[in-house]
Amino acid sequence: MSTSQIPEQYMLEDDGTIPNNRLPLLVYANASPESAGAIERLFTGNGWSGCWRDGVFSYHHYHSTSHEVLGCYRGSAHVLFGGPNGVTLEVRAGSAVVIPAGVAHKRIDSSADFGVVGAYPGGMSYDTCYGDVSERPAADERIARVPVPGTDAIFGSDGPLCKIWNGAAE
Repeated sequence: MSTSQIPEQYMLEDDGTIPNNRLPLLVYANASPESAGAIERLFTGNGWSGCWRDGVFSYHHYHSTSHEVLGCYRGSAHVLFGGPNGVTLEVRAGSAVVIPAGVAHKRIDSSADFGVVGAYPGGMSYDTCYGDVSERPAADERIARVPVPGTDAIFGSDGPLCKIWNGAAE
């Protein structure tokens, strides 16, 4: 694995309402193409499907039934990951973020042209949870059943995601 493939990793703890995950959030700088179509082809070619194009919601939400990848094709945004006590990161054209099931994300601000492509490993279906205490413990049980993907959305079978996440899951 080359150093250009090594993503930044952020461990985000359960805060009582947002479960987050035992798997780290992965941030790939300058790793994705800067065209929506090229990102869609990259993701689907690496086994991540269900692609969509849009932005990031302006409220905390997470998925308890699937991991998610976001590839930014234009503009930039500050996104808060992990709930109110999490980490704010800049997502900009060319970067990608792999969000483990259970990790909240919320757009804080963005450029007018901000756009991302999202996808899910192996065509997994996703739900949307909002950090309401009534969602748990059922959401925790669903998150625990989400498997580590067989491929990295950006670098495929040779990418770092599987190695990092399989090591974290042990």
